[in-house]
This record gives sequence, C-alpha cells and structure tokens, in this order.
Amino acid sequence: MPNSTSLHFLIDRSLAAPLFEQICAGLRARIISASLPEGAILPPTRALANELGVSRSTVVSAYEQLVAEGYLNGVQGSGYAVLSIGEVELSQRTQTKPRPQIRPAHTPMRPFQAGQPDMRLFPHRQWAQTIARVCRTQPEALLLANDSFGNLDLRISIAAHVQEWRGISATPAQVIITAGSTDAIEICFRALAKHGEPIGLENPGYLPLRRVAENQGLSVENLEIDSNGATLPSSARDIGMVVLTPSQQYPLGGAMPPARRHAFLQWAEKHNVWIVEDDYDSEFRYAGSPIPAMAGIDQLNRTLYVGSFSKIFSNSLRLGYIIAPENLVGRFRDNLHTFGTKASALPQQALANFMQAGEFYRHLRRVRRIYGDRRAFLLGRLEQDFGQYGSFTDHQAGMQVAFHLHNDSPDSLIEERARKYGVTATALSGFQDGKTALNGLLLGFCGFSNEEMSDALSRLKKAIEA
Repeated sequence: MPNSTSLHFLIDRSLAAPLFEQICAGLRARIISASLPEGAILPPTRALANELGVSRSTVVSAYEQLVAEGYLNGVQGSGYAVLSIGEVELSQRTQTKPRPQIRPAHTPMRPFQAGQPDMRLFPHRQWAQTIARVCRTQPEALLLANDSFGNLDLRISIAAHVQEWRGISATPAQVIITAGSTDAIEICFRALAKHGEPIGLENPGYLPLRRVAENQGLSVENLEIDSNGATLPSSARDIGMVVLTPSQQYPLGGAMPPARRHAFLQWAEKHNVWIVEDDYDSEFRYAGSPIPAMAGIDQLNRTLYVGSFSKIFSNSLRLGYIIAPENLVGRFRDNLHTFGTKASALPQQALANFMQAGEFYRHLRRVRRIYGDRRAFLLGRLEQDFGQYGSFTDHQAGMQVAFHLHNDSPDSLIEERARKYGVTATALSGFQDGKTALNGLLLGFCGFSNEEMSDALSRLKKAIEA
C-alpha cells in the first residue's frame, strides 16, 4: 500500500465556516495546485483528526464531501486516494485573474430543517456519467413517456427494490411512477375516494396531506396518535381510506407494533377500507433489521404502498411511486388517462440505470452511515445539554428527532425565537389539528454536519433561555 501523504494546514475556529468545510477547502486547493498529485493516499481519518485537533467525524465529513465532488476516491483497505481532476481544473491553475464567484440562487438550509437529505453528499460525478450514457445510447428515453405508469426499466428496478428492502412482492405492472409521495397519495385519493367521503389521517401528521384531501372535497377524520401509533377510527362514519406511516410516524417517530398493524388490516378487510402506507424514510433505520412493510404483511390485499426518492436520493428529482394491488391497476390506469401524470420522464431512465448498476445502493449505504453518525451526535448533545428543558425518545430511525419540551416553554414561542438566531426548530404543536397537548421541537439532522449542528445547538439553547 502506498505511504499516506502528510498534511499541514491551519484550522481557524474564529471563522463562521464549519471546520469540515475548512478542511475541504485546504485539501481541494492542494489537489488543484497539484501539491497533492493523482494517486496520493491521504492520511487516515483518525491521524488527520489528531493532527488538526478536530473530531474524526469532521475529517470523515470532509473526505466524503470531496469524494462526492470527484476529487477523492475511497479505496477499500487503503483509505482515500486523489483522483485525476481533469482538464477543467488543470486550466484553472494557469489563470492569472481569479474568476468571479457565482452565488447560489437557492437559500441554504438552516439547522435543524427536518426531512431534508444532505445534497452535498449526492454522487454528482456518478450521476452525471449515468445521464451522459443515457444521452448517448437512449436519448429518446429522456423525453418520451410511452406508458402513463412511467418508465418500464425504472418500474422493474423499483419492484426489485421493494422486494429486497421491504418484503413486498409485486410485478412492474403494479408500479406507478409519480412526482413524489404527495402526488402519489393525491392520485390514490382521486382514484379510490368519492367526493365528500371521509378519510382517516394521522393527527399529528403531515399537514399538506390534509390540504390535498380538502381540496379534493374529502372529509377528514383524525386518527389520534398514542404510544402504539395511529388509533383506529373512533366514529362509525363510512370511511373509505386511511393514510398511515407505520414504519416511522411523522412527526413523532416510532414504529407501529405488530398488534396495531394487524388490527388495522383486520378492520380494513372487514369494512372494505383501503390503507395507504406512506413509507417516506424507512431506509433510514440505524439499528436492527428493517421493519417489514404493512403492504408486505398484507400481500397488497387492502394496502397500497407509497415510496419516494426525495429522502434517500435527491429532493430535486421529484420522483415517487405507488405499489398498487393487482385488482386496482385498471382503475389507476383509467384515472391517469383522464387526469394525466405529473412525473417528469427526463430522469426516469437514468435513475433506472443508476439502480441497476448498484450506484444507488452504494450511495444509500454511505449516507445512512453518515446520517447515523449525525443522529448519534445530536442525541448525545440533547441528552448532555438540553435535559433540563425537555426529553426525547430514541427510535433508532428516521431523519429527525421530536424533542418534547417541558410545559413552561411554549414551542411556538421558541420556534420564533430560534428563527431570529438563525435556527429552524419547528414547533410540534403546528402538526396537530385542533386543540393540542403537544409541546416540542422537530429537529432534523441529516442535512447538517456535526460542526454545523454544534453551532446551531448553542444558538438554540440561547433561544430557549432567552
């Protein structure tokens, strides 16, 4: 194995830039200037962390960011090696005048915005290569949508994915590509619920679904949440559909235990009710084996399964999917023929190829490891520094933590104060319909490095103490 390269550069803790970004900038500059040549092996993460006086996770975040940008490559058993940076970067070395910086058009996320992946970890280079191959070999697939259910190759890949990861046995003919999970549930409402019909939604829950249902003229019955997740409908109204998040309740977290799942399935069978299983982030389970999907237990009898690529891959692709029971395929096809589809054809073939090549799963394993480290960091700091203000339950899953405040700290007031400190801490009371007993903050951790969260936690503490 080649000897690793020694690195010496300074970390300025007085700067606003997070430490991992400073390490990224230092390494990136050395690679571009060729002081770190192609093939050079970087120091082990622990060794560089000790040299710079930072945590090992900080160095891991920096290395992984440069892997995502195409400057480094992780070598099994050898650490991280410098890649060839190509003609574009080489030409930059000869420029005498600095190029003007282009400011990003979007507003960056602020800790602790929930439910957002870290797009800095996105495999940009591998995705660009996949897009380029599709442009060369299958250019018609970028624009032509020959089936209202979506690209066949992608539907084949999704059917294989849910079989392996969620225990759902379905054919590609049962897979419908949608413009994200909200669009998927809207399609389910349109195809299966009648105007004025009551449907059951979790309370607290994902509020945009309530607006979608009301816009379609549906009546909403609240399914209150207890320690076992959503409760069965309390009234005798003729409910035709319920939407559940059994693998990870949103926003409180926690999985629905088997007894409650079977109770819902038996109730749905008895009353001829459809269950829409919104499995929005089930891939992010950090301990134990994945919890089987309700649709797998039910064998797609009364259950429709809804998934999304927004959380696990990219929030800009706007792609999701429905796995429908076989006896509903015709009804969904008729509905899409009438109303059309919102899902873009452009990325579908590329995503299918990306999944078939294994790149999608390499990315998933990588971000799950990084998110798991970030989750452990956040929970550790909450336990250490925020125990006097509230408590949380470690569900060992998901992309956010529900931190329950003591009653003398109104969550809506703290949310407003935190915003002034540059922190997004969403009040749990805002997720509930009607009079609420909830008082807490929803804190997302996936989109932020440990250093970014550390600084934001200090500011959040000031907001609570203000």
